[in-house]
Amino acid sequence: MTIDLSLPAMLSMYGLMVVPLLILFYLQLGVVRDTLLALVRMTVQLLLVGLYLKYIFIFNNPLVSMLWLAVMMVVANMSVLHKAGLKRRLFFWRSMAGVAGSTLFASAWFILVSIRPEPLYDARYLVPITGMILGNCLRSNVLSLERFYSGIRKNENEFMTYLMLGASMREAVRPYLRDAIKAAINPSIATMATMGIVSLPGMMTGQILGGAMPMAAIKYQIGIMICIFTAMVVGSLVNLLLSLAVAFDDHQRLRPEVFRDLP
Repeated sequence: MTIDLSLPAMLSMYGLMVVPLLILFYLQLGVVRDTLLALVRMTVQLLLVGLYLKYIFIFNNPLVSMLWLAVMMVVANMSVLHKAGLKRRLFFWRSMAGVAGSTLFASAWFILVSIRPEPLYDARYLVPITGMILGNCLRSNVLSLERFYSGIRKNENEFMTYLMLGASMREAVRPYLRDAIKAAINPSIATMATMGIVSLPGMMTGQILGGAMPMAAIKYQIGIMICIFTAMVVGSLVNLLLSLAVAFDDHQRLRPEVFRDLP
């Protein structure tokens, strides 16, 4: 059984936040308020999710579980576009297709092909596994979209030169696409390369604390990392390719209005 954290124990954890907050305040980074708001939001959201998941697991209804996953994906997609600095109204559905498609593909493979719980829609597997894959896809999609469009924006003359020399749109964007996907997956490659030696990953640690045997937890961790990496690569590529149709005008120039900081 996992050792529960009492109220005094939780208060002590919040007390630990004083250390980074003092450092941020001393360095005058201007993010102390944002950090406190993020901490409060995290606490409230996780408490509400904890209550909600309790009943999701009790009812174990596939429609309720899928509704919750849909909410998660919409929020994640909106966050991706916001962090990447792109207009939601232009990219929302295209980005949603990449995020949701890659996440559901990898999650379905892990649940339906590998572990095959009874029933297959068991919320104790469906919701946490999908959420874990989605969370990692969020980060990779932010990095890939931001790197791709900022790269073209900063090197617009170079990009236009490719086109004037006869390159197709796909050929002209390929160097920026490669850089964007590489930037998105490099942290995960580094994490996989050092996992088990430098770090004990979250899923494995959580299962061990919950009473699972170490070898069973390790197999789950290997499986989820493969699914996460697959979803990150697929999602980043699909998002970038689908976004091309709305990001460029009829003359294959990058539209300035796709960015949130421009009219």
